[in-house]
Amino acid sequence: MKFKELKLSETILEAIDYMGFEDATPIQEKAIPAILENKDLIACAQTGTGKTAAFILPVLSALLKEKKAHQTKVLVIVPTRELAIQIDQQIQGFSYFTNAESIAIYGGGSGSEWDVQKKALTSGTDIVVATPGKLISHLNMGYVKFNHVKHLILDEADRMLDMGFYEDIQKIITYLPKERQTLMFSATMPSKIKQLAKKTLINPVEIVIGLSKPAEGVLQAAFLSYENQKIPLINYLIADKPDVNSILIFSSTKKKVSDIVRGLRGKNYNVEGISSDLEQTKREEVLRDFRAKKTRVLVATDVLSRGIDIKDIDIVINYDVPGDAEDYVHRVGRTARAATSGLAITLINEEDRYKFHQIEQLIGSEVRKLPLPDFLGEGPKWEIIKRKPFRNNKNKSQKGYKHKKDFKKPYDRNKN
Repeated sequence: MKFKELKLSETILEAIDYMGFEDATPIQEKAIPAILENKDLIACAQTGTGKTAAFILPVLSALLKEKKAHQTKVLVIVPTRELAIQIDQQIQGFSYFTNAESIAIYGGGSGSEWDVQKKALTSGTDIVVATPGKLISHLNMGYVKFNHVKHLILDEADRMLDMGFYEDIQKIITYLPKERQTLMFSATMPSKIKQLAKKTLINPVEIVIGLSKPAEGVLQAAFLSYENQKIPLINYLIADKPDVNSILIFSSTKKKVSDIVRGLRGKNYNVEGISSDLEQTKREEVLRDFRAKKTRVLVATDVLSRGIDIKDIDIVINYDVPGDAEDYVHRVGRTARAATSGLAITLINEEDRYKFHQIEQLIGSEVRKLPLPDFLGEGPKWEIIKRKPFRNNKNKSQKGYKHKKDFKKPYDRNKN
């Protein structure tokens, strides 16, 4: 469906055309009409399907009908500061031909940023995009007025609940008018999301698009490798692909980010790491360099697995198997965005085989296991694991499993 068929205002259609968009994605096609009809909505769609524009466009279209002076009429709650910044930037792009104003409210900044946020909240910026904790800090000061809010949007709702923001969200809602439109966007639909929706939304329209499936353009593959084989394997995979200039590596911990960066540096390409340990200004600088292709390899924790709009990522590498099967979908969703193609590679050690089996069950397909290059020797053997292996060393006789000591580790990079 074309955007011009969705009954958006002419001004918004002009902005869409100016930005080079013509066809709506499935989530936009289904969500925009419901939002324009002022209905509550709960939408479930995977990363990279255009969820942000699905709520920005109709809300901006509705704001154009308002003749009153600037008041905060739209509140968008998001889990991370990166997502807050990204959505605010997209709002500014789509509202180029309007007089709508927006601001991102998030932590990690300086005292001067607090003053800018306070001024915007006091004067009544049209659209506020905020992380829960920072917004509550402002609300507690008593100067925030949300009595004109007409649209509440909870983006990445499942992630916010995973991060423990349920009580914060409920507290923020107490500051809002009861008569409002509430929109909830989530990548997954666990029971706690349904409970939040039941408590927060009124007769919502429900939309489910491509739940828990990687995008069709993602070519998935995996290597079974011991920990000491992983960095040499990544170097091997990257070295012979000079045309691949955008590689994103996910690690499960902040410490591993530093270890991976050290292991990959010294080659003929730039490598940077990003995690919550970095100051906000430094994180933004690292992301800018990666977007601009100044940095070829970016190593990150799951802070980047959702909501960060970095286009044209060629390869996503899971250095660790994600602990949550759903997170696998979000990680590999960083590549093959907007109908493009991409490669997602996962490195599976002997302890992570069970977790990866769960991922394959979730996505409904088996991921191809590739052999290690000869110089690395053999890796762990793949077994179709039906249940979680015993952690107790006394249970070594469990059928279908080898104890960790039974695996030999032929490659030691410190000796080669």
